[in-house]
Amino acid sequence: MFAAAIETEGHRCLHFRFRLTSGAMATARGLGCLLTLGRWRRGLGVAPQSRAFVAVVPGVSQVDNKSDFLKKRCHRRHPGILQLSCVRLPQALADAAQLLLLESSMPITEKQVQALTSYLWSRHLPVEPEELQRRAVYLEKKYLENADSSKMEEKLHEAVLRALRKTTYHWQELSYNEGLSLLYMAARLDGGFAAVSRAFHEIQARLPEFQPKTLMDFGSGTGSVTWAAHSTWGQSLREYMCVDSSAAMLELAEKLLKGGSESGVPSVPGVFFRQFLPVSPKVQFDVVVSAFSLSELPSKADRADVVQTLWRKTGHFLILVENGTKAGHSLLMDARDLVLNGKEKSPLDPRPGFVFAPCPHELPCPQMTASKPLACSFSQAYHPIPFSWNKKPKEEKFSMVILARGSPEEATRWPRITQPVLKRPRHVHCHLCCPDGQRQHAVITARRHGSSWGDLLPVITPSEPPPSPAQDPPES
Repeated sequence: MFAAAIETEGHRCLHFRFRLTSGAMATARGLGCLLTLGRWRRGLGVAPQSRAFVAVVPGVSQVDNKSDFLKKRCHRRHPGILQLSCVRLPQALADAAQLLLLESSMPITEKQVQALTSYLWSRHLPVEPEELQRRAVYLEKKYLENADSSKMEEKLHEAVLRALRKTTYHWQELSYNEGLSLLYMAARLDGGFAAVSRAFHEIQARLPEFQPKTLMDFGSGTGSVTWAAHSTWGQSLREYMCVDSSAAMLELAEKLLKGGSESGVPSVPGVFFRQFLPVSPKVQFDVVVSAFSLSELPSKADRADVVQTLWRKTGHFLILVENGTKAGHSLLMDARDLVLNGKEKSPLDPRPGFVFAPCPHELPCPQMTASKPLACSFSQAYHPIPFSWNKKPKEEKFSMVILARGSPEEATRWPRITQPVLKRPRHVHCHLCCPDGQRQHAVITARRHGSSWGDLLPVITPSEPPPSPAQDPPES
């Protein structure tokens, strides 16, 4: 364990106390993965020099004195803090949603909303044909070993089918008609808006100079991505392309933009709707989004085709968001790997891709390779649409991956806090995903720490080897 104190201009101190573990608690020497307080990079240029004075334990930690670490901010607002305050729908959107429900001939009840929400959250990915064939072969072999040979031929096929029906998840494609679209709006408009707002905030906070002009939303549904993007980047966005296979969803999204009517003035200008995904790579968009839509595709091959098309359409950022479940996280990691390892090179845009967030690396996800795999998910607080049953703020749990065109050197490579911070009277416990592709556990002094679930912890792994036993500092 070691402690480091950083004094900046104004004689303020930032205290970190780390105990790193890989699986179980271990000393810094045993891990050989010591954290160094480092430079905040935004991808363009380097921060100006500062008069930072540092007191550290020799041979254990080293502070980068060449950069102005806090940039005159208090320690609880260090550059790695990315938390977004409780999100609220734009008033025009909330009013339009309430109006549409009041005028609907099909009343929406709290029970219906809760049922759809639970169904969408618990939904699994469809079983692939190869996996279904593997299970059938296994069951057939099992029955052949135990079945009566005289009845084997006539009963075997029936027994295998019956067993498959009992043990296989029956995925069904959702067909959004007018009624189901309205119910989906009541159940998911606010939560989806919150999740996407958090993803957009990640880009805006780390790259405030990025001002997108065009956006494409695949599986646009009620249009929450458009509203969130407009709330984030204001008037810089000039064109929104909303793609959804459901004509009823597109009609509902357009009504929401027009205040709940068909003839009103759109609250967000420059929004266009279409039912089919454009596949030509000639036209790219600054930001491409797929929120809670890849999981609605019937097979892994379909998802791969869509992800590749979306990446070809991406000029700067591809943002993928799904439920914060193992299924949602696994789906996103497949899409991430497809983009990073893809050999297809667009003749119009040969720039490679890298992970902008949440991973601080392009290595295999340590959450997936752990002995007990966990979903890498995050949480965003939001104020729900003020229906009679929606009075208190809620939390949207989601998984995301943001892929960017360019070089990984352009991204900040600080460890990401991947689980809720566990607070104790004098310290807090943080679970980190580190740039070396490993999970670590940091214990930080509670005084002035300020970090939360989803934030980046402003430390980097030193390039020098760990100290020898003779140089180890005493335990503090």
